Amino acid sequence: MLKQVAIVTGAASGIGQGIAIALDQKDIQIVLVDKNSCNDTMKLLQGDGHVEHLGDIREVEFIKQVVQETANTFGHIDILVNNAGTASRLNLETMTVDDWERDINTNLLATFLFTQAVVYPYMKNQEAGRIVNISSISGMNGGAKSGDETIGRSGPAYAASKGGVIALTKWVAREIGQYNITCNSVAPGATETGITKGVPYDTIHQSIDRMGQPFEIASAVSYLVSKEASYITGQVIVVDGGAYM
Repeated sequence: MLKQVAIVTGAASGIGQGIAIALDQKDIQIVLVDKNSCNDTMKLLQGDGHVEHLGDIREVEFIKQVVQETANTFGHIDILVNNAGTASRLNLETMTVDDWERDINTNLLATFLFTQAVVYPYMKNQEAGRIVNISSISGMNGGAKSGDETIGRSGPAYAASKGGVIALTKWVAREIGQYNITCNSVAPGATETGITKGVPYDTIHQSIDRMGQPFEIASAVSYLVSKEASYITGQVIVVDGGAYM
């Protein structure tokens, strides 16, 4: 049986690593994309033939290269997980244009570019596909607040970019359903990753009083790319221990 092929961005660590592991356990071929080496993730995967691409996902030509080489190598692209992201905590007063563009371009622009490149012509021609965009509850509540007032909330660029990812997810879902392609988003709350290391989140007011783990976000992604989720599209699955509600 032909293996499914999934492109996972930000796969070197954290949530992206968890997603790669979860999809590998479903016997899916993984194309790992990151600016950093994915060797640590590769060591945790059981299957063979996984591929690594290192580069800047804000660069159009790099994205085109990843998608083209994936199609050339495997002949098809079945799943895209737009996970890679940056998160500035600068406030509105201190944020610069460069800070703003880093989060917007990494989190939102790259999601648009990868989605466009994968859908046309590949998923459209094969009349099948799954796209999952990792957003955040910051895109729903205006910035997740840490438990340390000196650190504050996730910044305006992060919140704006993740809110944009949610809106883009819904727009794309309306556009590509006709090709039997679904597009959904997973919105994590406070999750233990390299980005949140050293940030003390106050989870006492959550229904589940702890931070999330990457595998818990990955489990939602794993479901959304499965056959069982074939009638789900344009949705935001919140995985946050009850923080947003």
